[in-house]
Amino acid sequence: MRQGVGVEITPLAPSFKLTKKRGFVYDSKNNLQMRGLIVLLLSKAAGPSHASSDLLPQDMISGIYPSQRNLAEITELIHTAFLVHRGIVNLKEWTDSDGPLKDMEFGNKMAVLSGDFLLANACTGLAELNDTKVVELISSAIGDLVQGIYYESSCSAEESLCEGVDVASWEDQTFLSHGALLAKSCQAAMQLAKHDRDAQRQAYLYGKHLSLGHKLNSDLQPFVKSRLGEMTLFSLSAAPVVFHRQIIGNERWHQQLEEARTLRNQLDYTKLLAAVKSEKGVSSAVDLCRYHSNRALEAIQAFPSSEARSALENIASAVTKF
Repeated sequence: MRQGVGVEITPLAPSFKLTKKRGFVYDSKNNLQMRGLIVLLLSKAAGPSHASSDLLPQDMISGIYPSQRNLAEITELIHTAFLVHRGIVNLKEWTDSDGPLKDMEFGNKMAVLSGDFLLANACTGLAELNDTKVVELISSAIGDLVQGIYYESSCSAEESLCEGVDVASWEDQTFLSHGALLAKSCQAAMQLAKHDRDAQRQAYLYGKHLSLGHKLNSDLQPFVKSRLGEMTLFSLSAAPVVFHRQIIGNERWHQQLEEARTLRNQLDYTKLLAAVKSEKGVSSAVDLCRYHSNRALEAIQAFPSSEARSALENIASAVTKF
C-alpha cells in the first residue's frame, strides 16, 4: 500500500484475514481508507506514553503499536460494513420498469450478509485487543451509527420529520452517522497506548470536528461548484438547506418547495438551488465548516510537532477548500 506522510502504512496481520476485504476501500487509483489513515497518523503523532509500563517502545513499528494498527483496520471494517448495509434498496418503491424484483431481493440479501460478515470480523478483532474501554468505545460508536442511519432513513422517507431540525440538531445527528466512529476510534488509539485523559479528549475532539467539517464540505459541493441554471441534485437535509430553512422560516420554505414542483409533482432542483443561493444558507454553512476545521487544528496542537502532526493539520485545513 502507499505510504503516508511520516508513516508507513503496511498490511496489518491480526488473526482474522483482511486482505480480500480491502477491495471495498481501494478503487485501483486512490486509497479510500481515510479513517484508518487518520487513526494511524494520530497514533504516530502521539507516540508512546510515559505512563505506560507494559508497552515497550521496541514493540512499535514506525512509531505505532500493533494494537493501534489493528484498531485502524477495525475502524475501516466497521465503516465499510455500514456502507454495504446502506446499499439496501427499498423494494416498496420498486417498479417493473426498474428491472426484475427477484434480482433486487437477492442483492438486498447479499448486502445484509456481506455487511454482517464484515461487522462480525471487526467485532472479533475488537475483542482480541483485550481492552475493555476500547471495546466500550467502539461498541458505542456502532450504536451511534445505527441511530444516525435510522434517522437519515426516516428523514428521507418522511420529509415532514426533518422540518423541526435546526442547525444544532443537524450537527448532533450528523455526528452520530458520520463522526462518532472516527472520534471514538481516535480516542481508543490513545487508550491503547495508555495516554492520559487529556490526550484522549484532544484526539476525540480532532476526530469529531474533522468529521463534521468533512460532512459540511461534502454538503456544500453542489452549491459552490454548480452554476445557476445547471441541473444539480442535492439532499434536502444538506447543511446549506438546513441553514436556509432556519433563516427564512418553515412557511416561506414550504412556499419555495411548492413553487419548485413541476406538473408531475417532482422537485425542480435548479429552482431550489437558486433559492438557497439567494440567502445566507451557503455562506453560513461555509463559516461553520471553517469553525470545525479550526477546532480540529486546535485539538491537534496538544501533540508534539512531527511530520504526522503536520499531515493531520493539512487534512484538517483541506476541508475548508472547495
